[in-house]
Amino acid sequence: MVKLSVVVPFYNVQTYAPDALRSLRANAREDFEFLLVDDCSTDGTPELLARAEREIPGARLIRHPRNEGLATARNTGLDAARGTYLAFLDGDDWLSPGFYAGLVATMEELDCDFLRTDHVRVTGRNRSVRRAPVGRRNELLRPRDAILPADRTTSVDYPYAWAGMYHRRLLDRGLLHFPHGLRTAEDRPWIWRLHREAESFAVTGDLGIFYRRGIATSLTQIGDVRQLDFIRAFDQVIEETKRDPDADRLLPKAVRTYCAVISHHIGNMTKFEPEVGRTLRAMSAGALRRMPQDVLAEALTAMGQDRAAPLRRLKRRRPAPAPTAPEAHPLAGAAAASVPAPGSATGPAPGTASGSAPGAASNSSEVSAA
Repeated sequence: MVKLSVVVPFYNVQTYAPDALRSLRANAREDFEFLLVDDCSTDGTPELLARAEREIPGARLIRHPRNEGLATARNTGLDAARGTYLAFLDGDDWLSPGFYAGLVATMEELDCDFLRTDHVRVTGRNRSVRRAPVGRRNELLRPRDAILPADRTTSVDYPYAWAGMYHRRLLDRGLLHFPHGLRTAEDRPWIWRLHREAESFAVTGDLGIFYRRGIATSLTQIGDVRQLDFIRAFDQVIEETKRDPDADRLLPKAVRTYCAVISHHIGNMTKFEPEVGRTLRAMSAGALRRMPQDVLAEALTAMGQDRAAPLRRLKRRRPAPAPTAPEAHPLAGAAAASVPAPGSATGPAPGTASGSAPGAASNSSEVSAA
């Protein structure tokens, strides 16, 4: 019986994959499996993964015939997973030895739907601890209660899929798959859905995930059209939250966070290619107009004049139409259903796990409404 399945997407990470693979070997156990998803790499990554499949106990290699992006690569792994528990790792990050065994023990002790963990952020030689924004540790909590307050950094503002472990019952309920084709911000609709629909979670202070940032070729360092997928991601958060029984309570948080992320990107306009910058403004204008206008008005007032004024001006621009959904691919599994995506690029950024780098600030994952 497989106790734990770990989904690890890779795309052109031959420089960093050895660290991830060594750390998986140091976490191997006879009842663990490691699903290595090669998202059609074009460098030396496939050879590294083929060797890892032979040498790492429990490793299984799955190859995409074409590049699909991080969200879909994760879905491919989920569709092949056999474990009672599931976890994610990106191909350019790594783990401390025995880390997963400790998380499994905590999951078994608490019997929660999902577990969240702190992590270590690595930028060059610098390391810093990033804490999950939940004060109560190692006890059962109600996920829905951790979404609010709207004006504070909360659990949904810590969206990293790899910072935790998940019970298979969530997969069986369709709660673990990611929106098909998203190249960035794929964790945002996912973490909101978990908190709205799962029944229990817990947070542990175990440190054992090392998240690599600042890679020059990472999507998080490149201002191309793939960055605009945050529009589709947050449109999905808004639309799903509108249908929630607690929509009146939860929408202010969702809208405020969306506004904060738009403000973040507009404030970093110089990193974008000129045409992408113009598209960003037009798509952001459309997004602001699609938000519930009464909730938006309150959110802008709460943001303060300095941050709200550019968004009010932006809202008066001619908007772009709502983004259209990419055609679902069979590899997308159960997640192919969701909301639209703004254009796609010819291929992902090399040097990233599956052409996307979830969780980096330029990807907005460290932006909150606070």
